Amino acid sequence: MIHRFLEIASTPSVKAAQAANGVAEYWEHLTSTRTRDRFTGAEIAFIAERDSFYIATSSENGWPYIQHRGGPKGVLRVLDEKTLAFADYRGNRQYITTGNLAANDRVCLFLMDYPRRGRLKIYARAEVREVRDDASLAERFAIPGYRARVERVMILHLEAFDWNCSQHITPRFTEAELAEALEPVRAHLAELEAENTRLREMVGKEKALI
Repeated sequence: MIHRFLEIASTPSVKAAQAANGVAEYWEHLTSTRTRDRFTGAEIAFIAERDSFYIATSSENGWPYIQHRGGPKGVLRVLDEKTLAFADYRGNRQYITTGNLAANDRVCLFLMDYPRRGRLKIYARAEVREVRDDASLAERFAIPGYRARVERVMILHLEAFDWNCSQHITPRFTEAELAEALEPVRAHLAELEAENTRLREMVGKEKALI
């Protein structure tokens, strides 16, 4: 099957760069076992575990803009095998991403798993739905417990996705991930401290009998 993600990405200038670097033939004949235009269980599980992502748009003058979005796990929601959504909260009120999407609905997302050095990249078309036009959107897509105001919801219609190799991804860990990894160490230290306390008490009692 045609590798859908590369089909979108391989513009004439990209193909020219591939040819100039001696790899054009490799990419021209590359196929995939899947079209990669719908999510499988692996992608759905990966997306559900992410607490942040990067979204890129393009302005009318051709400049790209990348924005970081974050929150608790599930900040980017899978609606079905070809659709994602996330609540857009009131921020610095520059509205660069929102404005760009009014002129060009194409987006590219990068989802990172730094501890496991995983990276999922997604091409999609964005549909912007304003809360002022449908108040139920805020309740349906807001993150529970998150107090910021939902202004709109971004519905992302998948075009294609691809997984990147792990090369050059530096592992990084959140406080929660570190706390989980260090829990056995903390438990062992607590046992050692308790044992040390018991030994001190025993020594103290022996000294008292002398």
